[in-house]
Amino acid sequence: MQTVDGFIGAIGNTPLIKLSKLSSITGCEIYGKAEFLNPGGSVKDRAALGMILDAEKHHRLGAGGILVEVTAGNTGIGLTHIANARGYQTILVVPDTQSSEKIDYLRAIGAEVRTVPAAPYKDPNNYQHVARRLAESLPGAFWANQFDNPANRRQHFETTGPEIWEQTNGQIDAFCAAVGTGGTLGGVANYLKSKRREVRIICADPRGSAMFDYFRGRELTVTGSSFTEGIGQGRITKNIEHAPVDNAYRIPDQVIIDMLYFVVRQEGLFIGSSAATNLCAAFMAAQELGPGKRIVTILCDSGARYLSRLWNESWLKTKGLSIPTGDDHFLKTLGATITEASQ
Repeated sequence: MQTVDGFIGAIGNTPLIKLSKLSSITGCEIYGKAEFLNPGGSVKDRAALGMILDAEKHHRLGAGGILVEVTAGNTGIGLTHIANARGYQTILVVPDTQSSEKIDYLRAIGAEVRTVPAAPYKDPNNYQHVARRLAESLPGAFWANQFDNPANRRQHFETTGPEIWEQTNGQIDAFCAAVGTGGTLGGVANYLKSKRREVRIICADPRGSAMFDYFRGRELTVTGSSFTEGIGQGRITKNIEHAPVDNAYRIPDQVIIDMLYFVVRQEGLFIGSSAATNLCAAFMAAQELGPGKRIVTILCDSGARYLSRLWNESWLKTKGLSIPTGDDHFLKTLGATITEASQ
């Protein structure tokens, strides 16, 4: 009989899923690490565990403590589950742009959720600054600070990276991931490069984020905007700082939606927009590197957390987006994006 110890024991050791259709089209092996199978439903369970264990180790969080954090949803979900299991209260500051499914989920599992208007990082009312001030005002509170807490990146260096290396028997040519906090990309990139310098590390970036320009050696600028939640970054966080990234692709919103629907129709996987963005980058890496390569990316969470948005035609129309009618259109669109992203 194989068992694990509680919620925490079920985090990690997620399988690699081969994307058969995308692999066949490109002539490469494209794999997605199924992070939606973590017990809290996303890759953020790993960061949440790493930050809480680190805070306990350094006596910043103790019995009956209050855990304060900013979140686009998934980190808050992982934090709340673990906090419940370890006897902490959770207060989460969430931008009001996030999906109702995630906010409802957070409240259902016991988090106190405080929504605030979205604001850039330089604005004192940005949700990160609001959370920091809140934590400072509450006795016994710990601000997780996922964007600049190195325990986030370290958890991926110690778990996600080694799992990918072992699951591919060290035979991996490229790893692709978007940047939210930078913990996943930063941690996995550093681990894989420590094992083999030739592994290509690629950032998948939506519009409205500065990571594309940053990793292309350009001035840190933000261009346009995106409907995506939890990814895209306008500054260099501690978790992404000095990450050994070789290239970046900027991926338009409609292409992300096209990939989302292609994957559920052709691969049977119901994923969120971050995972679809990552798969776009993996597809583009296959085109750049050529046939015969093995490419791994992260399937961050499930599409179930975005039913009112990504899977709602009326909502998509408000963003100037549409549900693709055929996969041929998707492949042509992605081809054009590859050309654009190489410039």
